[in-house]
Amino acid sequence: MIKGFKMKLYPGMEAEYEKRHNQLWPEMAEMIHEHGGKNYTIFLDQETLTLFGYIEIENEELWSKGADTAINRKWWDFMADIMETNPDNSPVSVDLKNVFHLD
Repeated sequence: MIKGFKMKLYPGMEAEYEKRHNQLWPEMAEMIHEHGGKNYTIFLDQETLTLFGYIEIENEELWSKGADTAINRKWWDFMADIMETNPDNSPVSVDLKNVFHLD
């Protein structure tokens, strides 16, 4: 299953966002894989500061369980100062509708 979603950075946080992801904690990568995530890519539209995420997941139920892990909550707290977040520090994320795919 393929998921697409968008999030939003605060102005001036582009380099910091990239730096933090280039130094992704091994425990966070393990959690993503353990919850069925692979081929995870995030793109940045520099004009709007919109992040576009692409990830392949095994199933929605397994993937959604990753949100409740301690490492994921710690990551959300770590990222909250540079992007739009909800009251629980989860990123404001909007799922995107898949309108075309070609293998």
